[in-house]
Amino acid sequence: MQYDSVIPAVFLDRPNRFIANIEIDGLRRVAHVKNTGRCREILTPGARIWVRENDDPRRKTRFDVITAEKNGRLINIDASAPNAAVKEWLPESGLFRQIALIRPETTFGRSRFDFYIEGDGRKMFMEVKGATLEERNVVRFPDAPTERGLKHIRELEACLERGFEACVLFVIQMKDVDHFEPNRITHKAFGDALYRADCAGVQVLARDCRVTPDSMEIADPVPVRLPAPAEPF
Repeated sequence: MQYDSVIPAVFLDRPNRFIANIEIDGLRRVAHVKNTGRCREILTPGARIWVRENDDPRRKTRFDVITAEKNGRLINIDASAPNAAVKEWLPESGLFRQIALIRPETTFGRSRFDFYIEGDGRKMFMEVKGATLEERNVVRFPDAPTERGLKHIRELEACLERGFEACVLFVIQMKDVDHFEPNRITHKAFGDALYRADCAGVQVLARDCRVTPDSMEIADPVPVRLPAPAEPF
């Protein structure tokens, strides 16, 4: 996926989860942060960032924070980017020999999943989760407790019971990482649920991305490590 009207900036601070104070050409500006996660290890004072400029007069802010640099690595922090990138990637993903239908935002039970896919006589529900939390080349999700994400994982198991395939795809919004694992420290219940879902037959996949200041595309598979819960389930 490709952005237009992207320009460099400097991150200053983040008064709340929705906005950031930034600097462009020496001028202080306000930008929308398109990610409600904490991103504390990425959005640090003085960090190089890239923002998309939008002159729509109906907007409260003129800029959206898209990409940031952390220790020389570019990380896309746009929460809407993973779904857009996956939609472009699915036809050539190799998950199906031939896809007959890709339907975004499809309801099953009490959840609305990111994609419903048909092909090769198979029917699959897919949930997409963007991951930006990285430490020592290990990427974890979530970076904050996510009851919504926990519900999605449990509902994916229910899809299996109704004869559908089910998949959760973690889109790692950066390149060159070692592996992915659930963030049990932040949300133990999510990690436990993901382990149970994997045991039940839900496909748990991770892919990294090629990221530039103004683009992001799905790239290579990343190993997924799912430690077993300390207590039996």
